[in-house]
Amino acid sequence: MPQNYVPIFIFVAFVGILLPFTLLLAKLVRPDNPGKTKLMPYECGIDPYDNARGRYTVRYYIIAILFVVFDVETIFLFPWAVKFKAMGMFGLVEMLVFLGILIVGYIWVWNKGALEWV
Repeated sequence: MPQNYVPIFIFVAFVGILLPFTLLLAKLVRPDNPGKTKLMPYECGIDPYDNARGRYTVRYYIIAILFVVFDVETIFLFPWAVKFKAMGMFGLVEMLVFLGILIVGYIWVWNKGALEWV
């Protein structure tokens, strides 16, 4: 039984040796010239003007939760689509009920104004 784990131990040893070696090689090869611009938090061309720990509005979290909800809907739709023929009419009705509930929730959220970006 332990002989089955020998390839795993060899791989772990190989990675344990290769990882520090590549990090050391990268440190020796790369240029090391830090400057004021290089050490800034963002290197995208825009100077940071405020604290990074600022507050976010509740609307941001609502949009994030809505994204997760509709993402989970997609996760439920994929296995259903794969087994669509095996479930027959029951699977179709079940998914139509599921989608109906989601559409009603989407319309409710839309009427509440949670999808407004302003």
